[in-house]
Amino acid sequence: MIERVRDEIELMQRHVQVLRAVVSNQPIGIMKLSELLDLPFHRIRYSLRILEQMGYIQASPAGAVATPLSRELLENLDGEIDQMIALLLRMKQGGDDSAQENGEGTQKPSATFNTAGGNL
Repeated sequence: MIERVRDEIELMQRHVQVLRAVVSNQPIGIMKLSELLDLPFHRIRYSLRILEQMGYIQASPAGAVATPLSRELLENLDGEIDQMIALLLRMKQGGDDSAQENGEGTQKPSATFNTAGGNL
């Protein structure tokens, strides 16, 4: 179970890395992204497909370009990660999350990554 969560986090990390590279270098193609990030083409292609499906990037004749939704995701990313870290710390300490499960106390993240289902 933990290994699957770790794999999802690593995949999410790659998607965010690709998104940041697109934002900084747009428009940019797969070959340039692969060279820039030192990742194989197939991994770049998969991340771009997921990012496009979720609306974070768009294809253009010159390469991938970021959408306004990507800016929102990146602006809120630190806060979202902080919420995940807090949740993991509570789990590590054996804390009771019943207040959070009932929607009390903290906000739910607005942008989530669910790469297992093909969503980012």
